[in-house]
Amino acid sequence: MFGSRTATAVVGLLVSLLVSAVLWWRFNTVAFFLVVPFVPFLFGKSGRESSEPPVRTCPACGFQTRDPAYEYCPRDGTALETTRARESPSA
Repeated sequence: MFGSRTATAVVGLLVSLLVSAVLWWRFNTVAFFLVVPFVPFLFGKSGRESSEPPVRTCPACGFQTRDPAYEYCPRDGTALETTRARESPSA
């Protein structure tokens, strides 16, 4: 479905258009500039990557870390592999 960011942008856009229509009807002037602040919300990236580093997992023992300082497992010295955050180690 829609994210909260998209819902906020759509509601803001509709309110801006409503205010613009009321101002045009009442004062006979165009006020579409109210829509401009909401345009970046509509065209922003929806699937942004998180700012945290990826999970790195030891294939031998299952040790997991997000610390980029670890290149090797502190338990057995095996090189760590990058995995998805929700993926469980296979063992």
